[in-house]
Amino acid sequence: MPNSRATSAASNTEKQDAIQLLTADHKEVKSMFKEFESLKEQDGADDDKKDLVERICAALTIHATVEEEIFYPAVRAAIDDQDLMDEADVEHASAKELIAQLEEASPGDDHYDAKVTVLGELIDHHVKEEEGQMFPKAKKAIDTAAVGVELAARKAELEVEFGIGEPMPPAATKPKPSTNSNKRKS
Repeated sequence: MPNSRATSAASNTEKQDAIQLLTADHKEVKSMFKEFESLKEQDGADDDKKDLVERICAALTIHATVEEEIFYPAVRAAIDDQDLMDEADVEHASAKELIAQLEEASPGDDHYDAKVTVLGELIDHHVKEEEGQMFPKAKKAIDTAAVGVELAARKAELEVEFGIGEPMPPAATKPKPSTNSNKRKS
């Protein structure tokens, strides 16, 4: 399945609000977990399962990183619900632990499918809290459009680092000055 998300994230950095971007990530990951559930029932699907779990882990790692670096600090500073924010941090830590275990595992290993299932359940619970409690508070407290620009830009960088995004096209980058004009004459 081709990943057009990285391209769209890079091209929509000026248009996408933080809540829309994070909600789109939630939908994408939920879809991947559903796909995994169908693969669990198929014989000989170990390679497909491994590839899918790698995509899930990368998507979740990127998502958690942009939330932790940009979104959560903005929301934490603006709302009066530190318990909600602390719980989100703990849920991220739990997800990261399962992701680390899955990155070291193979589909034939004991508990592999169970770990993916539990990760999916943890993420489902986390998403419900974010979308039901945190996002409504964030919409009232922060500039979600400005934060969205930051999130989309950082997400695009991370996708390139993970090898699932595309580098910015040359036309989108500023030309560098000629090295000749910068050389100091002695």
